[in-house]
Amino acid sequence: MEDAVIKIGGMSCQGCVRSVTSALQAQPGVEQVAVSLAEGEAHVRFDAGKVALEQLRGAVEAAGFDAS
Repeated sequence: MEDAVIKIGGMSCQGCVRSVTSALQAQPGVEQVAVSLAEGEAHVRFDAGKVALEQLRGAVEAAGFDAS
């Protein structure tokens, strides 16, 4: 398992947090997600053999947010 921090732009409410959390949890190999509105980031624990960090960022962007 790997841990990563994804910086997220464009979140303004708890609904945004739920959207980002759902988008990340829907990815294969994601074990744990913690999204912080105050810090503007997501802490993700995932299986790099099943999903790449770039795919996780892509899922956040597909949900309508900026990810880096």
